[in-house]
Amino acid sequence: MVLILFATGLAIVETEPTLAAAYGGIFVLAEVTLGLLFSLEYALRLWTAPERNLEVRPWRERVRFVFSPAAIADLIAILASLAVFGGSSAMLLRLIRVGRILRLAKLGRMSRALDHMVEAVTTRRDELLLSLAAGFFLMIVAATALYLAEGAIQPDKFGSIPRALWWSVATMTTIGYGDVYPVTVLGKVLAAVTAIFSIGVIAMPTGILAASFSDAMQRHRSALQEASADDSAP
Repeated sequence: MVLILFATGLAIVETEPTLAAAYGGIFVLAEVTLGLLFSLEYALRLWTAPERNLEVRPWRERVRFVFSPAAIADLIAILASLAVFGGSSAMLLRLIRVGRILRLAKLGRMSRALDHMVEAVTTRRDELLLSLAAGFFLMIVAATALYLAEGAIQPDKFGSIPRALWWSVATMTTIGYGDVYPVTVLGKVLAAVTAIFSIGVIAMPTGILAASFSDAMQRHRSALQEASADDSAP
């Protein structure tokens, strides 16, 4: 975990042009060293992948590991670390640096809390999809209402429903950049109603995830307690 955080911090610092120009050689040496270390870890994980399920042929487990999301993220980060000598275009360098940031995904496999979060999302996916659909519905309705109320007065901002969608998204997420806003009384009333309703709609998935995450944690605690009781039983 320390190596992952250090490598990610190194990739972030390297995006500063003055530091990259002054310590370019050190950055390259550090990236290659870290890339080799992570390559060794990837190779060891690939070699030991069959140990996860001894009833399946080893090559099948290795193929399953290679195409798992975590392994793909690892491979992209490794290739980005070892590609410091390839290409010199600004866009390529940016892509390489972004690829290195994917090392943070490696922390996921070390966190039980993340497993609980994945379980929480999976068990409540229907409710989460319903809240997402409700938010999308409110966004369309609000954009349509402001198009009817403000379209003739502010055609550049509310002249069509797609144009009004930007205001709708900014209002529902409580960002409110202030670049687009209603000026008529009706438009302001509709905006106020949209803002009030959006608070509840945006809060729905938060409550669902919190309750589901708590349930997942409780299930795992109960399972651990039962396992401990079985081990201590005579």
